[in-house]
Amino acid sequence: MEILTYMIDNRDVIFVRAGEHIAIVAVAVTIAILTAVPIGIAITQSKKAADTVLYLASMMITVPSVALFGLMIPLLSGIGHGIGYVPAVIAIILYSQLPIIRNTYSAIADVDPHLREAAIGMGMRPFQRLREVEIPLAVPVIMAGVRTAVVMNIGVTAIAAYIGAGGLGTFISRGISQSDPRQLITGAVTVSLLAITADLALALLQRLLTSKGLQEAKA
Repeated sequence: MEILTYMIDNRDVIFVRAGEHIAIVAVAVTIAILTAVPIGIAITQSKKAADTVLYLASMMITVPSVALFGLMIPLLSGIGHGIGYVPAVIAIILYSQLPIIRNTYSAIADVDPHLREAAIGMGMRPFQRLREVEIPLAVPVIMAGVRTAVVMNIGVTAIAAYIGAGGLGTFISRGISQSDPRQLITGAVTVSLLAITADLALALLQRLLTSKGLQEAKA
């Protein structure tokens, strides 16, 4: 009851911190999509390139978030952004690469060869084939990668509070430093609720972006 009262009394602050949290994840994942999807498409042309890129992306995601945020401090201090919003966004962009690149690569590589042959037979150029056949078929799998990246990085962004990026992780960091379970639980619960809400919203978007033919085929 005391924790619920704390949440109600601090609802304005919670909304502000949630806004900061969403801003970091939204900007970072949007940039990640704009970079990772083209990379995922490009590496379908070379198995060696695909193995190298996916290996590097896998290595990046194994770096502990606290260590990565810590590395950002000396690397970005020279341009006046060693702490705060910028290093948090860069770190989330890096963490988002693997699920989006991997799913994009798998989705494009697994397109039915007969459909490619049919598109070629219709006289489609490679870019036309990609835009009108391969990407529409790959959208559900690519979106699944985006959902994974978003949900995972909502949790990672909570750690960014330790480098002054704000967000809901502020409640967690203060709860730990002040031995205040109200702040700690408030931060943990709100981060979890945000992740669940984002996943449901992206699941709906994934459904809307999936062609009716694919939806009927799965039904």
